[in-house]
Amino acid sequence: MTILHISTRLILGGSQENTVLSCEGQARLGHAVHLAYGPIYGPEGSLLERVTAFNARCAAGQEDAKPITTYIVPDLCREINLVRDVRCVGQLQALIKAVRPDVVHTHSSKAGILGRIAAYLVWQASKRKGESWPAVVHTIHGPPFMPIEGNSMRRIKVRISNAIYTRAEKTAANKCHRIVSVADAMTRQFLARGIGTPELYETVRSGMEIEPYLVVAKGEDRAGVRESLGFDDTHLVIGTVARLAEHKGHDDIIAAITQLSQGPRACNMSRWRLLWIGDGWCRERLIANALAAGLGVVQLDRARQAPLAPATGKLPTVVLTGLVPPQRIASLMRAMDVLCHPSYREGLPRTVPQALLAKVCPVAYDCDGTGEVCIDMQTGRLVPTGDTAQLAAALDWCARNPDQRAMLAEAGHVKCIAEFSAQAMVHHLEGVYARAMGVAVSRAR
Repeated sequence: MTILHISTRLILGGSQENTVLSCEGQARLGHAVHLAYGPIYGPEGSLLERVTAFNARCAAGQEDAKPITTYIVPDLCREINLVRDVRCVGQLQALIKAVRPDVVHTHSSKAGILGRIAAYLVWQASKRKGESWPAVVHTIHGPPFMPIEGNSMRRIKVRISNAIYTRAEKTAANKCHRIVSVADAMTRQFLARGIGTPELYETVRSGMEIEPYLVVAKGEDRAGVRESLGFDDTHLVIGTVARLAEHKGHDDIIAAITQLSQGPRACNMSRWRLLWIGDGWCRERLIANALAAGLGVVQLDRARQAPLAPATGKLPTVVLTGLVPPQRIASLMRAMDVLCHPSYREGLPRTVPQALLAKVCPVAYDCDGTGEVCIDMQTGRLVPTGDTAQLAAALDWCARNPDQRAMLAEAGHVKCIAEFSAQAMVHHLEGVYARAMGVAVSRAR
């Protein structure tokens, strides 16, 4: 097949990693794979280097695959911009006509809406000629709908934005042949808003390279990585792998730690370390908030090994790594005792199964599809979204019960090996594409 993937931005992130792994796996199966995306900018980092490295291995004969052909779509941007969005649909139509893919597979909400409209227009034109290309598939990696919160003006803006996205998603759902959800929760949420019909959806877990989590590379063992970060066996390392962005919950971690230090069960957290992996636009604000709360802060990526300010009394220190290469995530996960992921918006966060693959107990908000992997007191600790008191209690439980937390992680480890390999995802997508192509042909008659 010829397959065209379309993603809004090729930044470092779960949906983007899912897309690139799909492209690589499909190229290894012999498909001609094309990848289109909007301009990349910002501190989040990019996955384009990974695609470039894959193509270099293909050219050198180190991969039994065709290179992935890449395209930048100039007006594919994350923000709603009617002028640019109209231009983007035209640019995507031209690209689809030039590539002539059997399947157009869109990812993320903005690229999903514009890409499906463009692909549908091309499909309609081919239908009039008695053809049936391309089949159109979309993956829901996470919900575009924001929680209704904040002051009155903020709540009005969110309601308007949600209404726009709901209408756009309804329109786009009618213009594709299959929708893939990374979690059953995504399907339920979209159907509850009247987006598409049940038979349009199927769940395919977001695959990842699981081998680095199962096999310890030389020099990447737990003790060695902890030592390189300045941790020893007496430290309780609570890690977070996420962009430093508003909805990822770093502020809630600070709030939970503050509550633990002041509550009736106040404990000494001077040997705790909060390991924050990632970067983003909220970095400086989060550092300021941590310092204001009395936490120490160390920025390893800024060549500042000394704390900006020492932790006061019983409080822990936050250690920021900044951006790290994706291939380092497994070893950094292995250095943790607990993964804390209090995110407010997710499809199914990759960092939770990654932690379980590394046999690290997750503590996470019960948000979207997270509870399908982090099952409370079975494979981790699941906390009501936004409840910082319960988040504090769950972190305290993990600190006080190391044996039980290890048992939860072991149970989740077995579950995630079976469900989250990239190979399994690519295999399931082959079936999705076959069914989508069948629908495209039947509708063309």
